[in-house]
Amino acid sequence: MDFNMAYGFCVLIVVLFLLLPDGIMHFNTWQARIKIGRYSTVDSWENKVLKRTLKWLKHTPTIKLTDNSRLIIIDIIKGNYKRDAIQYWQEAALVLGLLPYAKHKSECNTKSSITAFFDSKIDASGNWKSAPKEIDAAILAYAFLSIEWIDPNKNKPAYDTIWVLIQDLLGEDGTVKYRKSMPDYRYVDTIGFICPFLVKYGLQFNNENAIDLAINQITAFNQYGMYPDKFIPCHTYHLKSKHAVGLFGWGRGLGWYAIGLIDAWLALPNNHSQKKILTKCVVDFSQMAAQFQNPDGSWNWIVSSKEARPDSSTTATLLWFFTNAASIESISENSKSVCNKAIHYLMKVTRRNGSIDFSQGDTKGIGVHSQEFDILPFTQGFALRSVFRLTKGL
Repeated sequence: MDFNMAYGFCVLIVVLFLLLPDGIMHFNTWQARIKIGRYSTVDSWENKVLKRTLKWLKHTPTIKLTDNSRLIIIDIIKGNYKRDAIQYWQEAALVLGLLPYAKHKSECNTKSSITAFFDSKIDASGNWKSAPKEIDAAILAYAFLSIEWIDPNKNKPAYDTIWVLIQDLLGEDGTVKYRKSMPDYRYVDTIGFICPFLVKYGLQFNNENAIDLAINQITAFNQYGMYPDKFIPCHTYHLKSKHAVGLFGWGRGLGWYAIGLIDAWLALPNNHSQKKILTKCVVDFSQMAAQFQNPDGSWNWIVSSKEARPDSSTTATLLWFFTNAASIESISENSKSVCNKAIHYLMKVTRRNGSIDFSQGDTKGIGVHSQEFDILPFTQGFALRSVFRLTKGL
């Protein structure tokens, strides 16, 4: 073999090495969408989604940081392909989605799977095996606190770690920053990450300050981060100017607000002094969000834009919200109608292997939103969590 042939052969090997991950990824997506959405009953769909969720709890798919779909091997080598903070909320949703099945359907082996996952994160002394550095982990801690058969007191050190992490991000205004690097902004994402944990933690360990912080995070955002008189959340607001910054009506932003609000509301006892405040928020938000549901049951990634494409993560999180809002008499009937349409939409975008498709990818920054729509374990968990409650009444 002469030099030119050897050189050409080496170049070919390098090109194949660089392009092979791209080809595998695109082929897998293409073939997985063949015969998508062919579910004749809710039960058959639920069973497929459940099996996929159990599989993902053991091996959670990596959600990539970028929208780049070419030469992804370079992103992997540079460490720009994934981040632990994104994985926390994927894992949390999977646990939350499986919990009702562990309680009421023992034959699914969900209890042992959840326990094994918990043990992979928390050591025998009740501490994190790898201490979280971002508040995204608070939603995973909330999921762990919701596991009824695992003693929260034994694992209090892990939950205290999250409480300290949140306090370390407390701003001068008494609300929590999303990142230390962005001290002057308050993100809607943070409501979903921390508020359910704060209420659950506060009730479990008799910490009223934690509950008050959750309520304050929500009410402050209501004051400064909502479109005037419309109750449509913006991505963020600026602490000093009190101006909303970013998109109003970003779909998953509605989802973050919705799950933060509804899970905090569910956790609070009916006789708690803050319950009425959150109940009004639930009613106001439900009336706003329902008007943006598409005829096919979905919500778009910008909910007020008919030109924007539907987002399954928005649809699944809002489905969970309306599933629980239906218990409020004044909005019950409309909430049930919203839920029925949303479930049938999610059935239509579920792959034959049980993976719900077409969820928006990770947001890159304020106003910089992903245009990748693919699988997202976060969506999977909230869809499963919702359908169990709707079909089983539990």
